[in-house]
Amino acid sequence: MPRASARPSTILLYAASDNDADSLYATRFFAPDPFLFLRTRAGQRILVMSDLEIDRAQRQSNAHRVLSFSRYAARAEKRRGRPPHVADTIAEVLRDLRIASVTVPSSFPSGVTERLRKRRVAVHVAEVPVFPDRVIKSAAEVKAIRDAMRATEAGMQAAFDILRRARVRKGWVVLDGRRLTVEELRRAIDTTILARGCLPAHTIVAPGRQGCDPHDEGSGPIRAGVPIIVDIFPRAQKNGYFADITRTFVKGHASRTVRAMYDAVYDGQRLALRSIRHGVRARDIHDAIHALFSARGFRSGKIDGRMQGFFHGTGHGLGLQIHEPPRVAANDTVLKAGMVVTVEPGLYYWPHGGVRIEDTVLVTKRGITNLTRFPKRFEIP
Repeated sequence: MPRASARPSTILLYAASDNDADSLYATRFFAPDPFLFLRTRAGQRILVMSDLEIDRAQRQSNAHRVLSFSRYAARAEKRRGRPPHVADTIAEVLRDLRIASVTVPSSFPSGVTERLRKRRVAVHVAEVPVFPDRVIKSAAEVKAIRDAMRATEAGMQAAFDILRRARVRKGWVVLDGRRLTVEELRRAIDTTILARGCLPAHTIVAPGRQGCDPHDEGSGPIRAGVPIIVDIFPRAQKNGYFADITRTFVKGHASRTVRAMYDAVYDGQRLALRSIRHGVRARDIHDAIHALFSARGFRSGKIDGRMQGFFHGTGHGLGLQIHEPPRVAANDTVLKAGMVVTVEPGLYYWPHGGVRIEDTVLVTKRGITNLTRFPKRFEIP
């Protein structure tokens, strides 16, 4: 079996760019169904598309050539005397282009890989990303993320405005005479963002104890005086880039414990934002936040049978995926200028709830450019 290789001769992708970041990055073209992409050793970008998509791909993609998938499927059927498997068609394309060796990402369909090898195509599965440059964002990519952030912040503002209009009655948050629910707040956030060209999904509005699980989306009526984690991470429909922001609000007055949690998280995030720059190890940033929390008496780990404290990473890369390299956590990744990362420390304690604050930033030589503008507000009277 061919050895895995980090350096492809020809990169081969077969996926739908609607949900495959590598394919979208390579082509700048959205398609809901799988298509074939090749980048040759000489750097030529070739798409092999269904007849349905050929004309659109020629207009909208960045490919040097767009070929007909059905044409090669017909050749493969004629050669083999039966309806072809997709690997038969791909092998026909490679034969026509005189390509005998390809490198595919680890996500490439394993069944197609094995069939290609049986057709004497040398398939190398990459041990590293096939597009390592994705980790460093171009000026155009930073702009795309920044634009998505503006739409995301409009959604956060919608949530804040509703909480500000609401009143506290008998321990509940009440709006227009009814108890305000997570579902109403999420709907206001999502519709605001959708109207600005971004697609929200799984928006988190997690009040009280629900916030103890960092990815609990939340449900039901909202109590006064408890922390409400609002985490919004939509995708721009125009170009596929994500934004990400989290704020924690309390309607009314927070308890002394929750206030201390918020102050620690706020200071921990400020520490990280001051520390991030080109050449800094992710571990050093992450460990510094842990040290700050510990110094203030906030222990992390399994407490009373559940994970509590600060038990996730400080942040993650952001781009065509909501979570992509690098991870800002207990690892030896060295941050580089041009990376876009989130900075989102949090504390979670049962039964008080959770507190998380998140900004998205661009790493620079001397520090950061914060792509997030929304202020850090906490108690809403």
